[in-house]
Amino acid sequence: MNPTTRQADFFNSYNGIQITTIRCLFFFGVLLGDNLLSAREKINFTRDIQPIFSQKCLTCHGPDQQEAGLRLDVREGTLAELDSGAHAIVPGSVETSELVRRLTTNDVDQRMPPVDEGEPLSGQEIEAIRSWIAGGAPWRVHWAYRKLQRPEPPPTQDSQWCHNDIDWFVLANLERAGMSPSPGADRYTLIKRLYYDLLGLPPTLEAVDSFVHNPSKHAYEELVDDLLKSPRFGERQARHWLDKARYADSDGYEKDKPRLNAWRYRDWVIAAINRDLPFDQFSIKQLAGDLIPETTPLDQLATAFHRQTLTNTEGGTDQEEFRVKAIVDRVNTTGTVWLGLTIGCAQCHSHKYDPVSQQEYYELFAFFNNGDEATTNVLANQFPSQQQARELELELKPVIDQLEERRAQLANDLPRLEEQIVRQLDDRKAPSQTGYEIFSVQSQEKAEFQPLEDGSFLVSGANPAEDKYSLDGTSTVDTIAGVQIEVLADKSLPSGGPGRASHGNFVLSEIRVYAGAAQQLSTSDVVPLASASSDYSQSGWPVKAAIDGDKTTGWGVAPQLNNDHHITILFEQPVSAQNEGDQPFHLSVVLEQSYGKQHTIGRFRITLIDEAEFVPEDVGQIIGLASDQRTSDQQQRLIDFFASRDVVTSQLQNRVADLQIRIDEAMGQGKTMDVRVISQRGTPRKTHVLHRGDFLQPGNEVFPTTLSMLPSLKSKPTHATPSRLDLARWLFDESNPLTPRVAANHVWSHLFGYGLVRTMNDFGVRGEPPTHPDLLDWLAVEYRHLGWSRKALMKTILMSATYRQASWVAGTDPAAQTQDPENRLIHRQNRFRVEAEIVRDLYLAAGGLLSDKIGGPTVFPPLPRGIADLSYANNFRWKLSTGEDRYRRGMYTFFKRTSPHPNLLTFDCPDANTTNVSRQISNTPLAALTTLNNEVFFEAAQAMARRVLMSEFVDDASRMMYAMRLCVARPATRPELEELVSLLKLSKLWYAKHIDESRLMVGEYQPEGIPVEETAAWVATCRVVMNQDEFISRE
Repeated sequence: MNPTTRQADFFNSYNGIQITTIRCLFFFGVLLGDNLLSAREKINFTRDIQPIFSQKCLTCHGPDQQEAGLRLDVREGTLAELDSGAHAIVPGSVETSELVRRLTTNDVDQRMPPVDEGEPLSGQEIEAIRSWIAGGAPWRVHWAYRKLQRPEPPPTQDSQWCHNDIDWFVLANLERAGMSPSPGADRYTLIKRLYYDLLGLPPTLEAVDSFVHNPSKHAYEELVDDLLKSPRFGERQARHWLDKARYADSDGYEKDKPRLNAWRYRDWVIAAINRDLPFDQFSIKQLAGDLIPETTPLDQLATAFHRQTLTNTEGGTDQEEFRVKAIVDRVNTTGTVWLGLTIGCAQCHSHKYDPVSQQEYYELFAFFNNGDEATTNVLANQFPSQQQARELELELKPVIDQLEERRAQLANDLPRLEEQIVRQLDDRKAPSQTGYEIFSVQSQEKAEFQPLEDGSFLVSGANPAEDKYSLDGTSTVDTIAGVQIEVLADKSLPSGGPGRASHGNFVLSEIRVYAGAAQQLSTSDVVPLASASSDYSQSGWPVKAAIDGDKTTGWGVAPQLNNDHHITILFEQPVSAQNEGDQPFHLSVVLEQSYGKQHTIGRFRITLIDEAEFVPEDVGQIIGLASDQRTSDQQQRLIDFFASRDVVTSQLQNRVADLQIRIDEAMGQGKTMDVRVISQRGTPRKTHVLHRGDFLQPGNEVFPTTLSMLPSLKSKPTHATPSRLDLARWLFDESNPLTPRVAANHVWSHLFGYGLVRTMNDFGVRGEPPTHPDLLDWLAVEYRHLGWSRKALMKTILMSATYRQASWVAGTDPAAQTQDPENRLIHRQNRFRVEAEIVRDLYLAAGGLLSDKIGGPTVFPPLPRGIADLSYANNFRWKLSTGEDRYRRGMYTFFKRTSPHPNLLTFDCPDANTTNVSRQISNTPLAALTTLNNEVFFEAAQAMARRVLMSEFVDDASRMMYAMRLCVARPATRPELEELVSLLKLSKLWYAKHIDESRLMVGEYQPEGIPVEETAAWVATCRVVMNQDEFISRE
C-alpha cells in the first residue's frame, strides 16, 4: 500500500476524523540538541517548531500541495478544518490533536512520516510539538518579517568592559552562558586587523610604530578615522560589493566575449563608497538610476549593476529565452542582496518554505521586464587628480621644449629642404590623381562602394555596427613615403557625414598597410608605420590611436562633422613600388572600424604619398617666392609643412598630444566611453506567470507589485504602473524591516568573517536565525538612524570592545572551547584567510611592487601558460600588462568567466555567474604551494629580498626582523628569529656553491654591491617568511 492510499484509507475510516499527515523529503532534520527547550520550558515557535515544519512537512503540506487538506506554512492552515471535518491541531489539547497521535503511533501504516519516506521525528522534536500545542499553539511571525524596533541594550554584570551598546548585547549573552569575553588584542594585531579589514593591505611600518607607541587614549579612534578616509577603503569594500553584483569583464556562456568597458561600473562603485554615498541612495541608483528625477550619466552608469548578467551570443540561440534568463537573474539577485531571501525558489512554483508565491515572483519580475539593455556615455576617468595633472604637466614641459628645438632646426635648414622640393618638382612624372590604382575594395560586412570621379568611394547599402574596409591595388609612384586618407562629407550621409553614424561621426580604429608581390601579401608584408597626423582630432580619440595596435581606441572628428578631414600616415622607411620579376607590386590598405554603433566611414579617398607629388599648392607657391618676399605667416607655413614630413617632429607631437590627453583625463575631462546600462522601455511589456518557469508557456498576466508578507508598496495614481524606482524606494521604506537587517548583517560579516545571521543569503524559514537577534535589530535601526552611512556604522562596530577582542582560541575562557566552538556567542574575534585578490595585494605590497593607482581599465598580469587558451571560443588574447599595470591590485585583473585567473580560483574566488554575498574559505595544500611557487608570489619574494638588502639594516638579524615586520607587522619572537636566521645561513652556504642557481633565483632583482649568492639566499628565506599563514590571515 503506498503512502497516499494509506492516508486516504485512514482519513475515511478512523472515526471520521481527518488528522495531520507529515511526510519527509529529508532524512536529516533540525537537530535541536541543547538549543531545544524541554517540555517544561517555554517553547518558541519560530526557533523550535517552524524549522521542523519547514524541513520535514511542507513538501506535502505547504503552499503547492495540501494533502488531506492540511497546510502547515500558515497558521490558518494548521487550525482549519480538514477534509473529513477533523482538526490536525487543537490549541491547548494535545489529546485531541491528531498530529501528535500520528507522530507517536507504532502502527507503521498510520505513522507519519511514512516509514519509506523518512525517519520518525526525534523524541525531542515530538516533545517540542506537544509542549507547543499544550501551550496554545501560539504562532509568531517569522523573526525576519517582524516590525523593526530599536531594542534596549540588556543589563550586564561587567559594564566596565563595554565601550558602546554593541558590547552590552554581546556580553549579556556570554554571561547567560556562563562565559567571559576574550581579552583585548594587542596593538600590533589591532592595526593589522584594521588595515586588512578596511584597506586590504598590510600596514606600513611607519604606521605601525606610530600607533603602537602613541600614548593618546584616542590613538585607536584616530587610526580608524584615518583608514576610513583612505581612498583604498573604497577599493577594499567595493570588492565585497562586486561579488554581490556578479561583476566580470566578459559575457559568459560559450562565446564569453570581453566587455571592454565593464570596469567603468567598478570605478563608480569605488568612488561611491569612498565618498560614503548613503547605502539607500547607493542601492536606488543601481536599481533605478535611469528613473531618478534629473538623472545624470553617472546615475545611469550605476544601473550597470543589473547589466552584469550573462549574455549569450552563440549562433542559433533564442534571444527571448536569454532575455528572460537575464531578468530572472535580476529578480533573484535583488532578492538575495537586499532581502536576504531565496526568491528564485518561486520561479517554477510557489516557495516551499517561505511565503512567496509563484505569482508574487512574477509580479517582481514585472518591475524588471520593463527595462531594456542600453548604453550610456560617461567620462572614462572616475578619479580626477590635481596632483597627477601637475606631475604630467612637469613631464610635458621638456617635450614641448624638444619640439620647439626641432622646429628651430627645421627653420635653419629651410634653404636645403626647399632645394630638395624644387628638384623633385622638376623631375617628377605626371602622376595619377591619387597615385593609387585600386583593383578591389571590399567590406567585411557587405557594404557597397560607389567609385566617384574624384577618386573617392561613397559607401552605401548595409550599415553594420562595425566594419573593415580592405583595398588592394598598385602604385603609380616609384617610392611611397606614406598614405593620406581623406574622410569626406557628403549630403547622402547621415548629418552630412563623413561617417555613417546617425550624427555623422566615425571611429577609425586601426590602419594597416601591406606591400609586396601579388598573391603573396601576409603578416610578413606589413609596412611599419612611423607616425600619424591629422587636421583635427576629437578629444579622447587622437589620430595616433589609429596606428597603436589597439582596436578599442581610434581616431574620430566630433564635433567637427559635415566637414572634410584627413589623416597622414608616414612609413618608417619608404616602400619601393617596383615589381618583383613577373609579380606586379601590390599595396593593400585595411581600415578597421571596431567602435560599434555604426561608427564607420561613409566617404573616403586614399592618396599615396610621393615626396615629389605631396606638396600642397600653397607650399609650392611660397617656395617660388624669394625668402625676403615672404610674410611671417608664409614662413611659418613652410616650417609646418616640413615638420609634417619629419618623423622626429611627428613623434614629439604625438607625445605632446598623449600627455595633454592624460592631463585632461587626470582633471576629469577628455575621453568618454559607452557603458552597458539599463533603461526604461517606452512601451511596457506584458508580464505573465510562466508555467514551471518556461518562457514558452505564459499563464495569467500579472502587474508589478511587492511581496505580500512585507509592508505594501506606497500607492500610486491609478493610471501609473509601479516602476523599478518604486521598487527601489520600497526596499528602503521605513516600514520595510527586512532590508535594514540584511544590510546590517552584511556590514557585520565584513568585520567578523560571519554575519549575525550566518546564512547570509537566506533570512527565510530555512535559514539560520540570528545568534544575537536584538543586536541585529539594533544595528539595523542604527544604520538607518545614521543616514545609511556605511562608514559611520562601520566605525560604530570598530569602536566596540567586541571587535577589539583577541582572536586566539588558546587565550579564551576554557569553557568557551566546549560551549561555543564555532564562536557563535562572539566570545572572541575570528581569524580567517583574506580573499583571493587581497592575497596577491599583500605579497606585492610587502615586496614594494604594488601600484597605488586607483581605477582605470582592467589589467592582464602574468598568467600561467595555456590558461588563456582554455577560453571556449577563440576570441580572446591575454595581452600581458607591463610596467605599473603588471602590479595593480587584484581587483583590477581581467576576470573572464569561462577562464578566470587560476590564482583567484585557488583562493576561492566565486565565478561571477550569480550573486555571491559570502565567499567560502577552503584550506588546501594547493594554496601554500601556489604562494610558494607561482610567478607573481615568487617575484614578490625576489622584490622583498632586494628591499630588505637595500634597507638601512646591515646585519642578518636586523634584516630578518625587518622582513618579518613587512609581512606580519609585529616583531618576530626570539625562536622565530633564530630559526629564520639559521635557514638564511644554510641558504647562503648552498647558493655559494651553486652560482648559476643563484642567478636564476635572483632574476632581475639583484641589488648593487651584494653578492648574488647572498641575494639568492635572501630570496629563498623571504619565500618562507611570506608563506606564513599569518601573513594572509586576518586575526
